[in-house]
Amino acid sequence: MTTLRPFTCSDMFKFNNVNLDPLTETYGLSFYMQYLAHWPEYFQVAESPSGEIMGYIMGKAEGHGENWHGHVTALTVSPDYRRLGLAATLMNFLENVSEMKSAYFVDLFVRVSNKIAINMYKNLGYIVYRTVIDYYAGPGDIDEDAYDMRKAMPRDVDKKSMIPLKHPVHCDEVE
Repeated sequence: MTTLRPFTCSDMFKFNNVNLDPLTETYGLSFYMQYLAHWPEYFQVAESPSGEIMGYIMGKAEGHGENWHGHVTALTVSPDYRRLGLAATLMNFLENVSEMKSAYFVDLFVRVSNKIAINMYKNLGYIVYRTVIDYYAGPGDIDEDAYDMRKAMPRDVDKKSMIPLKHPVHCDEVE
């Protein structure tokens, strides 16, 4: 049986089995601590009965007006626990938190090469809102575009957040 629970500081000593995946963005400890301090309600762990971290989701609320939204900063599931629906469960959790915070939509960025994740998000109701050129770039990283994917929350009655842009944007244009 899987338990969803809030992420704690001590989890940073136990989540290497999840973060070692090449498609998982790994951040410095201070980054995780910042999210835990500012948006603890958006940071959840899926834990096995033995206490092993199976996966986690980390996000935040941001924006203004009709751009107020929940954002998925990181979602990852350990390779040992994939194809069990954990990612969908974690996404559902974050969407529920976003809805309680009166968000208009939830968004996320995903590598254009990560076809498995893209298909999962589409199956969860997300659309490709726009392409962000060279979103994944940096020292030792192969430059790669990202899809900015979105799903409207009930507050967005007219689904304005789901109208895709027709042209790509550069990462410095992303708010």
